[in-house]
Amino acid sequence: MSDSEKGGGAPQETVERALAASRTDDCIVIADEKSTANLRWAGNTLTTNGVSATRQLTVIAIDRRADGVRAGVMSRAGVRPDQIEDVVRAAEQAAAEGTPAEDAAEVTGGGNQASFCSDAWEGAARATDISVLRDFATTLGETMRGAQTAGRKLYGFAEHEMTSTFLGTSAGLRVRHDQPTGRVELNAKSADLARSAWTGAATRDFTDVDITALDAGLAERLGWARRTHELDAGRYETLLPPTAVSDLMIYLYWSAGAREAAEGRTVFSKAGGGTRVGERLSPLPVTLSSDPAAAGLGCAPFTIAHASGPNSSVFDNGLALSRTNWIDDGVLTSLLSSRHSAELAGLPATLGIDNLTFATSAADTPTLESMIAGTERALLLTCLWYIREVDPQTLLLTGLTRDGVYLVENGEVTGAVNNFRFNESPVGMLGRLTEVGGTVPTLPREWGDYFNRAAMPPIRVEGFNMSSVSQAS
Repeated sequence: MSDSEKGGGAPQETVERALAASRTDDCIVIADEKSTANLRWAGNTLTTNGVSATRQLTVIAIDRRADGVRAGVMSRAGVRPDQIEDVVRAAEQAAAEGTPAEDAAEVTGGGNQASFCSDAWEGAARATDISVLRDFATTLGETMRGAQTAGRKLYGFAEHEMTSTFLGTSAGLRVRHDQPTGRVELNAKSADLARSAWTGAATRDFTDVDITALDAGLAERLGWARRTHELDAGRYETLLPPTAVSDLMIYLYWSAGAREAAEGRTVFSKAGGGTRVGERLSPLPVTLSSDPAAAGLGCAPFTIAHASGPNSSVFDNGLALSRTNWIDDGVLTSLLSSRHSAELAGLPATLGIDNLTFATSAADTPTLESMIAGTERALLLTCLWYIREVDPQTLLLTGLTRDGVYLVENGEVTGAVNNFRFNESPVGMLGRLTEVGGTVPTLPREWGDYFNRAAMPPIRVEGFNMSSVSQAS
């Protein structure tokens, strides 16, 4: 579908028109074009498929006055060329009526943008369509027929998005990023629906998704669940697979704000004032990092901020991003910040990046299977869900286990156990790590809608707190 058929001009033209219409001292314009394709299935039968496309225009008008700098932000979807000026005027009105912005700064200019932005400004916005799922759908059909024969029912969905973001400033910056994002979630149930197992995978283009292997893993776990054990609540040695680790580490990352830490409000606040940057969080050589150029996890190499927050700022739009270690060999080294919140905290600015990797520098990085084989007695989780924060001072989280908790005894999985509610802090958990496996790409189950690009290891934790038995299934 052409831009004219979609009811608007090319996004580059939209950015230029908005900047040309601006009457304030500075202006930042972000044009997003997103397309989505999806498949859904239930009970070994494809149910729906579809495609959609959306566009959004965000204008940030910056009014610099003697009594302070004001920023007005206006975002609207489906803006036609004849509506662009209306959005600009609305942003300017918001700036005129607003209060001075505490995070005010100079906007980013052209400079050496080509050195960090590989996607060329010119050219049409990239789009996805149902063809990206064609080969996957063929293999999925074969997999569902095999599951039907074996007495398993498969449920799930596959989704692919392509978002092209075009960002321009009145200071001359013109940068663009094309972001592919895909995921598949697969749930298998026994014929009587009494047993359930889940798996998922993140992908950029579905060429690396092995649905047959995913189904085979589910079949194995359904087999484990033929035998069951009832366990009481308590603290257990626990093996967490990469997906469960990712949900906990992502929440840690989101909670590691420099401003809140400096204000004494989080687990990263130092007793007596300041932050815990420089403190050891884990006895093991683990590193938590983000990198726009990470293999298979590539994301925007510049800041895209549609609004300001405690540790983000619209004034930072377009700033170049590079690898950041949040935890380095077990030591907290950086906190999430904007330029403004970093200044308040007395730290270097380390802006948010849209991926996360957790890894160990130890020579021995076992697989989850070898970790199971080396276990005397422990719980093995599948995933966590309904995660909520209980106490920001310790980053205590609560949530539920789901779709398979298993008992490992003498190197073998001996059956499934009941679900639990857990109460655990990912920061406290870092201090009780006893083994960290090899890092692999994974899909966060709880946060996959919002944060898709993660690579995590399986881990062994001493005394993971299963606070109560749950009836959730």
